[in-house]
This record gives sequence, structure tokens and C-alpha cells, in this order.
Amino acid sequence: MPPTPQKTPDAAAAARRARFGKLPERIRPDQMIQESQATAPDPARNVYAADEWLVRYCL
Repeated sequence: MPPTPQKTPDAAAAARRARFGKLPERIRPDQMIQESQATAPDPARNVYAADEWLVRYCL
């Protein structure tokens, strides 16, 4: 095995600062959620017939 090069403390600190010196940009909570519909909306589902109750309950 070839010997691994030893970094000096200054070089190691500079490499660490270059990699971890700044925190990533903040992500807002509304950017963390992706919404999608589970099913396609059915336009006939919520159709209201004003006279339907007359037919169902009065006849």
C-alpha cells in the first residue's frame, strides 16, 4: 500500500472550511411539501338537483 499523504493542520482546516464553512440555504416549510391529487376530480359527484329531494321523499 502506498503511504497516504499527511495534511498539515492548516491545510486540513482550510479543506474543512471549504467544505463545511457555510450552511446550506434555508428551505421554507412550504417548499418541503409537494401536493398532488390522488384521483381525478369527478364533475358529476357533487351535482345538486334542487328538486331531487321532492322525488325521493314526497312521492
